[in-house]
Amino acid sequence: MSETSHAVHTHHRICPLCEACCGLEIKVQDQKVISIRGHEADVLSRGYICPKAIALKDLHEDPDRLRTPLIKRNGKHESATWDEAFAEIEKRLPPLMAAHGKHAVAIAVGNPSAHKIGLLTYFGKLARAIGSRNVFSASTLDQMPKQLASGLMFGHWLSTALPDISRTDLLVVIGANPLASNGSMWTVPDFKGKAKALQARGGQLIVIDPRRTETAAVADAHHFIRPGADVFLLAAMVQVLFEENLVNLGRVAPWVQGTEEVRAAVAGFTPEAAAARCGMGADTIRALARQIASTPKAAVYARIGTCTQQYGTLASWLVDVLNTLTGHLDIEGGMLFAKSAAFASNTAGKPGIGKGVSTGRHHARVSGAPEVYGELPITCMAEEIETPGEGQVRALITVATNPVLSSPDGPRLSKALDSLDLMVSLDIYLNETTRHADVILPGLSPLEDLHYDVAFPQLSWRNHARYSAPVLPHPEGQPEEWQTLLKLTAIVQGQGAQQDANLLDDQQFADDANRLFGPHAAAVMAATSGLRGPQRGLDVALRSGPYGDQFGLKPEGLNLKKVMAASDSGGIDLGELQPRIPEMLRTPSGKVELAPPLLLQDLERAAQDLSGLAPDLVIIGRRDVRTNNSWMHNLPTLAKGPFRCTALVHPEDAARRGLQDGGMATLRNGHRNIQAQVQFSTDMMRGVVSLPHGWGHNLPGAQLGVAAERPGANINALLDDQLRDPLSGNAVLGGVAITMEAA
Repeated sequence: MSETSHAVHTHHRICPLCEACCGLEIKVQDQKVISIRGHEADVLSRGYICPKAIALKDLHEDPDRLRTPLIKRNGKHESATWDEAFAEIEKRLPPLMAAHGKHAVAIAVGNPSAHKIGLLTYFGKLARAIGSRNVFSASTLDQMPKQLASGLMFGHWLSTALPDISRTDLLVVIGANPLASNGSMWTVPDFKGKAKALQARGGQLIVIDPRRTETAAVADAHHFIRPGADVFLLAAMVQVLFEENLVNLGRVAPWVQGTEEVRAAVAGFTPEAAAARCGMGADTIRALARQIASTPKAAVYARIGTCTQQYGTLASWLVDVLNTLTGHLDIEGGMLFAKSAAFASNTAGKPGIGKGVSTGRHHARVSGAPEVYGELPITCMAEEIETPGEGQVRALITVATNPVLSSPDGPRLSKALDSLDLMVSLDIYLNETTRHADVILPGLSPLEDLHYDVAFPQLSWRNHARYSAPVLPHPEGQPEEWQTLLKLTAIVQGQGAQQDANLLDDQQFADDANRLFGPHAAAVMAATSGLRGPQRGLDVALRSGPYGDQFGLKPEGLNLKKVMAASDSGGIDLGELQPRIPEMLRTPSGKVELAPPLLLQDLERAAQDLSGLAPDLVIIGRRDVRTNNSWMHNLPTLAKGPFRCTALVHPEDAARRGLQDGGMATLRNGHRNIQAQVQFSTDMMRGVVSLPHGWGHNLPGAQLGVAAERPGANINALLDDQLRDPLSGNAVLGGVAITMEAA
């Protein structure tokens, strides 16, 4: 063996395990990862990483990670070839669709697909080929309220206003824990470092949350709030702005409409009326509103806690209303919009005007829940499978999702999945959901796949373009995920499983090029010759994007070759966020729609609840820096250390219920109940219990050995799948009334 065969090779990779998207430096020797560290030159993260990045080695080497397809035979999953797996699907899926129609097939996709360009850009092709109304995703578990509010106000689902953290003097964080998440719907690696820099320049960080979170611990001030009461707090602060003549639209004034409608809508939400419901003093509410209004550079950011409640869309909307009315929208140091190098709809088409967004183009068959962003609420899935009649779901295709653990009433969904005629899963694990599948098609390890973030540059604290080549070689004989999706598309379209995925891709690209570029299609195809799959789509998106070379018309502009060449140097820095209104607006009016009728109408529902009594005890979730998705509990690097699936309870609440620190408790919500380990914590607001999501790894048939050693309790088994925000369809995961007693 030659001396060079043991050489150490350095690769640079974007971490795909959470929204922070940190740049990594990975050293490989003899096809083995020997170290993972932060890439100091990365233009987005500047060397920062969290423990999840280190666990990429565990994920790649995990013996439980699937490497061959599985087919369930006689109730047991057995290894199969790819040809056998596709043949099994072809034998069963087309006849089912022919007999029962396209709506008999449901599709569900999870958030890991957002970190996989192949899955994200090709999933839609499969969904369109099937044509079912039954499309579900993790978006209705955590973020659809924010997307709907942004779409109604600014014209597109991903036109999300982001805190300009590097230049603001006041950051107010509501129902979010960015020190643990490094942003959610806001890509901001090393939030802690940026928060310290904010404070060092004399600025303030204020956190409003039912728990004194890791972010609250480093903040200048923390205020408890009753879970689910964010809408009342925000409406009351907006009311103060009008009452005290603090409204100042600033530079966006010419492009804002609906101010007077908002004034009338919030008139009854005085701080005095909202105080009891919020668990906050009226003086505190007024002081917060005044501080935000009087600080020239301020930003209000809210996330999971404000989305996963019955007023999720209203709370998300009122955050942007508050930022707009105080003059902090679209200014440096306030709330700005990213300008993504590729794939952003708010950089395409005619600037400053567009179709906007709409909902309810179809409705769920059983509950009548409206479609939002092409999806139905994932909490409708079980009933759509269980309920007989025309359009009953009889087959399910899941892509990188585990709703048995991640969505409410997992036991009901688990039972429903057993009744399906066919279930196909694209997943790297035999988990609590895929154990029900008839066929499982594994994906690549992230280290074997190329990477470019499609969504997160649209939500990033800084504009950039970064690309990662595969770190390790592609396993022989295994299709890439986009090829798997194309093969499934061919099966659905009746072309057969034997179709060559590359030829299918060429055909589809030619069709897309003709549709999008018309007489210039041939030139586009020539310019991208030699590429296929996600690389080809990415090259087109970069070249036609706001920084692109426009296929040679702007030689200094971006293309895939330039972005790939910059990988080792940390990517291409496209600068700080800048004001973008009005050009980024895609509303039919060309204005910021401050008062969408749909939201004003729902605010009347909140007004009726304003004087209601808060439950005695409610439950919320929580995020840990070491976990994001349920399968991360199977990675030794992340699973080690103290047991994290504990129910945090204030000692006074525990004493009233006879609970012991470290003991077990039974938590009940109607007929639903779970048992969890108790942990006393004065960080909890009285009357609030916190249990993390994604646990419950004790179900038979799953193959997650490390996770099963400490399975934990599944909070979602306690929650009602019929309880959701009526506008966005988002599940209500927090502020749910429970009882608690010693087990």
